[in-house]
Amino acid sequence: MTIRLFLLDDNTLFRKGVGALLSQQSDFSVIDDAESGKEAMQILAGIEPDVIVMDIRLSGSNALDVAAQMKRRLPQVKLVMLTASRTEEYVRAALRMGIDGYVLKDASLEELFIAIRSVAKGKKYLSPDVSGHVVESFLHPELAHGKASQLDLLTNRERAILQLIAEGKTNRSAAEFLCVSPKTVEKHRASLMQKLGLRNATEMMLVAMEMGLIERPTSFSRVISGNALADML
Repeated sequence: MTIRLFLLDDNTLFRKGVGALLSQQSDFSVIDDAESGKEAMQILAGIEPDVIVMDIRLSGSNALDVAAQMKRRLPQVKLVMLTASRTEEYVRAALRMGIDGYVLKDASLEELFIAIRSVAKGKKYLSPDVSGHVVESFLHPELAHGKASQLDLLTNRERAILQLIAEGKTNRSAAEFLCVSPKTVEKHRASLMQKLGLRNATEMMLVAMEMGLIERPTSFSRVISGNALADML
Protein backbone atom coordinates (compact mmCIF):
# COMPACT_ATOMS: atom_id res chain seq x y z
CA MET A 1 0.00 0.00 0.00
CA THR A 2 1.30 3.44 -0.93
CA ILE A 3 1.03 6.09 1.81
CA ARG A 4 0.07 9.45 0.34
CA LEU A 5 1.87 12.29 2.14
CA PHE A 6 1.34 16.05 2.43
CA LEU A 7 4.07 18.25 3.94
CA LEU A 8 3.59 21.55 5.76
CA ASP A 9 6.62 23.55 6.92
CA ASP A 10 7.51 27.23 6.49
CA ASN A 11 11.16 26.38 5.78
CA THR A 12 11.17 25.69 2.04
CA LEU A 13 14.62 24.09 1.94
CA PHE A 14 13.80 21.73 4.82
CA ARG A 15 10.36 20.88 3.40
CA LYS A 16 11.66 20.10 -0.09
CA GLY A 17 14.61 18.14 1.30
CA VAL A 18 12.44 15.96 3.53
CA GLY A 19 10.00 15.50 0.66
CA ALA A 20 12.78 14.26 -1.61
CA LEU A 21 14.00 11.79 1.02
CA LEU A 22 10.51 10.50 1.74
CA SER A 23 9.83 10.04 -1.98
CA GLN A 24 12.75 7.60 -2.19
CA GLN A 25 10.75 5.10 -0.12
CA SER A 26 8.76 2.75 -2.33
CA ASP A 27 5.68 2.92 -0.09
CA PHE A 28 5.62 6.74 0.21
CA SER A 29 4.23 9.25 -2.27
CA VAL A 30 4.53 12.99 -1.53
CA ILE A 31 1.50 14.39 -3.35
CA ASP A 32 1.95 18.06 -2.41
CA ASP A 33 3.35 20.51 0.15
CA ALA A 34 2.74 23.99 1.54
CA GLU A 35 4.58 26.65 3.53
CA SER A 36 1.63 28.16 5.42
CA GLY A 37 -1.55 27.03 7.09
CA LYS A 38 -3.68 29.10 4.73
CA GLU A 39 -2.02 27.61 1.64
CA ALA A 40 -2.32 24.12 3.10
CA MET A 41 -6.07 24.43 3.69
CA GLN A 42 -6.58 25.65 0.12
CA ILE A 43 -4.63 22.71 -1.32
CA LEU A 44 -6.30 20.17 0.97
CA ALA A 45 -9.70 21.26 -0.32
CA GLY A 46 -8.84 19.36 -3.50
CA ILE A 47 -6.73 16.41 -2.32
CA GLU A 48 -6.90 13.82 0.45
CA PRO A 49 -3.57 12.49 1.74
CA ASP A 50 -3.22 9.61 4.16
CA VAL A 51 -0.71 11.38 6.41
CA ILE A 52 0.11 15.06 6.90
CA VAL A 53 3.61 15.81 8.20
CA MET A 54 3.77 19.33 9.62
CA ASP A 55 5.76 21.55 11.94
CA ILE A 56 4.12 22.57 15.21
CA ARG A 57 5.45 26.10 14.62
CA LEU A 58 4.38 28.02 11.53
CA SER A 59 5.35 31.62 10.91
CA GLY A 60 2.33 33.90 11.23
CA SER A 61 -0.16 31.26 12.34
CA ASN A 62 -0.94 28.89 15.18
CA ALA A 63 -0.04 25.42 13.93
CA LEU A 64 -2.31 23.74 16.49
CA ASP A 65 -5.26 25.72 15.15
CA VAL A 66 -4.31 24.69 11.62
CA ALA A 67 -4.03 21.05 12.73
CA ALA A 68 -7.45 21.25 14.41
CA GLN A 69 -8.96 22.60 11.18
CA MET A 70 -7.39 19.73 9.25
CA LYS A 71 -8.81 17.19 11.70
CA ARG A 72 -12.29 18.69 11.38
CA ARG A 73 -12.17 18.81 7.59
CA LEU A 74 -10.37 15.51 7.06
CA PRO A 75 -11.00 13.41 10.20
CA GLN A 76 -9.61 10.24 8.62
CA VAL A 77 -6.23 11.84 7.82
CA LYS A 78 -3.37 11.17 10.24
CA LEU A 79 -1.21 14.03 11.52
CA VAL A 80 2.49 13.78 12.38
CA MET A 81 4.18 16.78 13.99
CA LEU A 82 7.80 17.04 12.82
CA THR A 83 9.30 19.77 14.94
CA ALA A 84 12.29 21.04 16.89
CA SER A 85 10.03 21.87 19.83
CA ARG A 86 10.22 19.41 22.70
CA THR A 87 8.38 21.79 25.05
CA GLU A 88 6.15 19.67 27.26
CA GLU A 89 3.09 21.90 27.13
CA TYR A 90 3.16 21.86 23.34
CA VAL A 91 3.38 18.06 23.25
CA ARG A 92 0.47 17.79 25.66
CA ALA A 93 -1.59 20.35 23.73
CA ALA A 94 -0.93 18.46 20.49
CA LEU A 95 -1.99 15.17 22.06
CA ARG A 96 -5.20 16.69 23.44
CA MET A 97 -5.93 18.10 20.00
CA GLY A 98 -5.68 14.61 18.53
CA ILE A 99 -2.38 14.44 16.63
CA ASP A 100 -1.21 10.92 15.79
CA GLY A 101 2.56 11.34 15.85
CA TYR A 102 5.17 13.67 17.35
CA VAL A 103 8.71 13.44 15.96
CA LEU A 104 11.66 15.71 16.71
CA LYS A 105 13.60 17.22 13.81
CA ASP A 106 16.87 15.88 15.19
CA ALA A 107 15.53 12.32 15.02
CA SER A 108 16.92 9.88 12.48
CA LEU A 109 15.31 9.53 9.08
CA GLU A 110 14.48 5.93 9.96
CA GLU A 111 12.51 7.12 12.99
CA LEU A 112 10.44 9.42 10.77
CA PHE A 113 9.74 6.49 8.43
CA ILE A 114 8.62 4.38 11.40
CA ALA A 115 6.37 7.17 12.72
CA ILE A 116 4.65 7.68 9.35
CA ARG A 117 4.09 3.96 8.82
CA SER A 118 2.82 3.57 12.39
CA VAL A 119 0.22 6.32 12.21
CA ALA A 120 -0.88 5.15 8.75
CA LYS A 121 -1.80 1.86 10.44
CA GLY A 122 -3.82 3.66 13.10
CA LYS A 123 -1.19 3.66 15.84
CA LYS A 124 0.23 6.58 17.85
CA TYR A 125 3.89 7.51 17.78
CA LEU A 126 5.94 9.76 20.09
CA SER A 127 9.69 10.31 19.82
CA PRO A 128 11.40 8.66 22.80
CA ASP A 129 12.94 11.99 23.83
CA VAL A 130 9.51 13.52 24.43
CA SER A 131 7.41 10.51 25.43
CA GLY A 132 9.32 10.00 28.68
CA HIS A 133 8.67 13.56 29.83
CA VAL A 134 4.98 13.36 28.94
CA VAL A 135 4.47 10.05 30.74
CA GLU A 136 6.31 11.39 33.80
CA SER A 137 4.11 14.49 33.92
CA PHE A 138 0.96 12.37 33.75
CA LEU A 139 2.22 10.06 36.51
CA HIS A 140 3.42 12.96 38.68
CA PRO A 141 1.30 16.01 37.86
CA GLU A 142 2.42 17.70 41.07
CA LEU A 143 5.89 18.03 39.55
CA ALA A 144 4.71 19.68 36.32
CA HIS A 145 5.74 23.32 35.93
CA GLY A 146 3.30 26.19 35.48
CA LYS A 147 3.81 26.88 31.77
CA ALA A 148 1.35 24.20 30.66
CA SER A 149 -1.38 25.70 32.82
CA GLN A 150 -0.57 29.11 31.34
CA LEU A 151 -1.12 27.78 27.84
CA ASP A 152 -4.36 26.13 28.93
CA LEU A 153 -5.65 29.47 30.20
CA LEU A 154 -5.74 30.89 26.68
CA THR A 155 -8.33 30.37 23.98
CA ASN A 156 -7.18 29.31 20.51
CA ARG A 157 -7.65 32.88 19.25
CA GLU A 158 -5.65 34.30 22.17
CA ARG A 159 -2.82 31.85 21.47
CA ALA A 160 -2.79 32.88 17.81
CA ILE A 161 -2.67 36.57 18.71
CA LEU A 162 0.05 36.01 21.31
CA GLN A 163 2.16 34.23 18.68
CA LEU A 164 1.58 36.87 16.01
CA ILE A 165 2.40 39.79 18.33
CA ALA A 166 5.46 37.95 19.67
CA GLU A 167 6.64 37.42 16.08
CA GLY A 168 6.63 41.19 15.65
CA LYS A 169 3.33 41.78 13.91
CA THR A 170 1.40 44.95 14.69
CA ASN A 171 -2.20 44.90 15.85
CA ARG A 172 -3.23 45.92 12.34
CA SER A 173 -1.20 43.26 10.54
CA ALA A 174 -2.34 40.57 13.00
CA ALA A 175 -5.95 41.60 12.34
CA GLU A 176 -5.40 41.36 8.57
CA PHE A 177 -3.81 37.92 8.90
CA LEU A 178 -6.67 36.59 11.05
CA CYS A 179 -9.33 38.37 8.95
CA VAL A 180 -10.74 40.18 11.98
CA SER A 181 -10.91 43.83 13.00
CA PRO A 182 -8.07 45.54 14.89
CA LYS A 183 -10.51 46.07 17.77
CA THR A 184 -10.98 42.30 18.02
CA VAL A 185 -7.22 41.82 18.22
CA GLU A 186 -6.99 44.52 20.89
CA LYS A 187 -9.76 42.85 22.89
CA HIS A 188 -8.15 39.40 22.80
CA ARG A 189 -4.72 40.87 23.44
CA ALA A 190 -5.97 42.67 26.55
CA SER A 191 -7.64 39.46 27.73
CA LEU A 192 -4.55 37.28 27.34
CA MET A 193 -2.33 39.88 28.98
CA GLN A 194 -4.69 39.98 31.97
CA LYS A 195 -4.81 36.17 32.21
CA LEU A 196 -1.02 35.86 32.11
CA GLY A 197 -0.26 38.98 34.15
CA LEU A 198 1.70 40.65 31.35
CA ARG A 199 2.40 44.37 31.07
CA ASN A 200 3.91 44.96 27.64
CA ALA A 201 4.97 43.48 24.29
CA THR A 202 8.39 42.46 25.60
CA GLU A 203 6.83 40.26 28.27
CA MET A 204 4.47 38.81 25.66
CA MET A 205 7.45 37.80 23.54
CA LEU A 206 9.25 36.21 26.50
CA VAL A 207 6.18 34.22 27.54
CA ALA A 208 5.63 33.09 23.93
CA MET A 209 9.22 31.79 23.86
CA GLU A 210 8.73 29.98 27.18
CA MET A 211 5.56 28.35 25.88
CA GLY A 212 7.28 27.27 22.68
CA LEU A 213 5.05 29.42 20.47
CA ILE A 214 8.06 31.08 18.83
CA GLU A 215 11.76 30.37 18.46
CA ARG A 216 14.19 32.45 20.49
CA PRO A 217 15.26 35.22 18.08
CA THR A 218 18.93 35.75 17.27
CA SER A 219 18.47 39.46 17.84
CA PHE A 220 16.16 40.82 20.51
CA SER A 221 15.63 44.03 18.55
CA ARG A 222 14.53 42.11 15.49
CA VAL A 223 11.20 41.33 17.11
CA ILE A 224 10.42 44.45 19.10
CA SER A 225 12.08 47.29 17.24
CA GLY A 226 11.01 50.46 15.55
CA ASN A 227 7.48 51.16 14.45
CA ALA A 228 6.25 47.70 15.32
CA LEU A 229 6.99 48.26 19.00
CA ALA A 230 5.50 51.75 18.90
CA ASP A 231 2.31 50.36 17.36
CA MET A 232 2.03 47.57 19.91
CA LEU A 233 2.51 49.73 23.01
